[in-house]
Amino acid sequence: MLNLKGFITATLTLMCSSALLFSPQAKAQQPPQGYLYGVGIGVNQEIYRGYKRRTIPLPLIGYRGEKLSVYGPFVSYQLLRHDNLTLNAKLAPRFAGFDDSDSDVFIGMAKRKSSLDGGVGIQWRQQNWLIEADTMLDLLGNSKGQESKLSLAYNWRIGPVLLEPKVGMSYSDSKLVDYYYGVRPNEATATRMAYRAGSAFNYHVGLSVSNPLFGGMTRLGLEHHWYDNSISNSPLTDRNRGLSAFIAWSTFF
Repeated sequence: MLNLKGFITATLTLMCSSALLFSPQAKAQQPPQGYLYGVGIGVNQEIYRGYKRRTIPLPLIGYRGEKLSVYGPFVSYQLLRHDNLTLNAKLAPRFAGFDDSDSDVFIGMAKRKSSLDGGVGIQWRQQNWLIEADTMLDLLGNSKGQESKLSLAYNWRIGPVLLEPKVGMSYSDSKLVDYYYGVRPNEATATRMAYRAGSAFNYHVGLSVSNPLFGGMTRLGLEHHWYDNSISNSPLTDRNRGLSAFIAWSTFF
């Protein structure tokens, strides 16, 4: 749940970065710019009891300029660039939450809402290596929490195919984790005890594959996630790991 927003954000951003390697401008090292369109779908294996998966279809209408990038609901703006280091302001939806119709375990609980996150991110590129770090805050005040992430990726090209393995970790503060995994005292029942969740360190590994198909860029990504005990010990969850998958196609107008 907490991972799918970051996974989709990274996938969409890297699709446009991957396009550089296959574009006519690649020799000049100038990223393609302009309006783009496409389609995508993300699937997340939920760890909530009785809630198998979350599926998110995404129409991709966007724009990439010198500093501004828009991929559907994901927005970033370059604040600073120095050599291989960039600092960006970011907006991204948080695809999360539940209502009591999603699973029997939620019956009688208040709805936990999706939200909109905003913050800053830093990228450092060195040849085929990419290090990313960002901190995002809940701008709508649903959880009033924040999440910070750090990841390391490496990419290489095999013919027309770009492969990118990735490892990373995230830190979610207690407000964010408790909002989505806690059980308030007035929500406790005989089979669902009250639970106050603490902050969490979560980890993931993944692999993405990009290929220029049908006049655009197609990207498939898979990630495996391990969740902190503060999440897996919640009476709302029944496992401590899960998978995410995302496939998308986009092209410039």
